[in-house]
Amino acid sequence: MQDIQWYPGHMTKTKRMLLTQMGLIDVVIELLDARVPLASRNPDIDTLAKDKKRVLVLNKSDLANEAITTRWEAYFRQLGFFTLPVNAKDNDKKKGGTAKLTALLKEIMRPKSEKQKQRGRINAPIRAMIVGIPNVGKSTFINQLAGRAGTITADRPGVTRGRQWIKVGSDFDLMDTPGVLWPKFDDQQVGLRLACTGAISDNVLDKITLATHLLTMLTGIDPIIIEKRYRVRTESNVTGEAALHLLTEIGAARGFKIRGGEIDIERAAVILLDEFRGGKLGRISLEWPEDGND
Repeated sequence: MQDIQWYPGHMTKTKRMLLTQMGLIDVVIELLDARVPLASRNPDIDTLAKDKKRVLVLNKSDLANEAITTRWEAYFRQLGFFTLPVNAKDNDKKKGGTAKLTALLKEIMRPKSEKQKQRGRINAPIRAMIVGIPNVGKSTFINQLAGRAGTITADRPGVTRGRQWIKVGSDFDLMDTPGVLWPKFDDQQVGLRLACTGAISDNVLDKITLATHLLTMLTGIDPIIIEKRYRVRTESNVTGEAALHLLTEIGAARGFKIRGGEIDIERAAVILLDEFRGGKLGRISLEWPEDGND
């Protein structure tokens, strides 16, 4: 399998910008994909924000297994992080999680706020930086948080290019930043998981190869996921040729054919990836807290 590496030049510039701006910040909010919390964590942030209060927001929690997300919260809290599961696409701020984030930030910064009041600075806004890898839903979350479409959003990696300050009521000022990936994946499974969720451009790895790897993951979790959605029989942990054969069967079951009557495997791959990313296969987590203890 080809190595998955994707590090556009603007991301190097972003890292430098993050480091120079960190002195202005009270709290760093890192958005993670709740389906792949480890893979979607940028280890560079641990170094860049080592002296800051940290909140890990588990976004897209509506697409992840709820019980596993709860376990992830406990895992990260043990490491000293504040955590919050959210669904940035939920227009109800209370259900989406943005109201809870505001309350959490106020609680985190209460000691500093009290000191500022003693010095005569009343209602000084909290200054927070929000970071996250591409396509983790950062811009959508900020738009919900700010109550307006204040940032550029698109369902593709890397659309936010520069620093933006956003006023969130009178409570805090939020610095948005471009999505940042680290330059090398030491574990190629990390790259595959990110590619499956759409965090990495689909141009990096061909869709058929990616779809077969996704089938290996999904059948490893529970073959019923595939059988129920596509009406095909399968076994656990299908790999290699068996996964490609299963993808062909999915294409046949959906009636995807090209000239000559052959099954359109690429179309089947696109559908599988799109339906997983859209939650049509159910609430699925591709990582468990135990993965962090390897």
